[in-house]
Amino acid sequence: MFTTTLLSCSPAIDMKKNTISSSSQYPDRKLQAIAYSMDTLIPGLYIWLGCLKMRLGGSLLEENYPGTVHSFWGVGLVLPGYRIYTTYQGEVIINY
Repeated sequence: MFTTTLLSCSPAIDMKKNTISSSSQYPDRKLQAIAYSMDTLIPGLYIWLGCLKMRLGGSLLEENYPGTVHSFWGVGLVLPGYRIYTTYQGEVIINY
């Protein structure tokens, strides 16, 4: 599955911390799908840069998955055999 999303958005970006603070209280579903696919080690290539989110491979997001990625940009590669390589150094924060 290959999905690409390019939206016009204007989140407040803290480049020093590599984080996004959005005025919306709802998480970005595309970033949640990337976080879910990387968290469950489903093979694929994941790229996110601001409003651009690309996912080659991966899985659809489960409705009750609360995690998300909290960085402005990043790249993740999950290979078969549970090998993961990513630029993302933060935690996938799960809000229950």
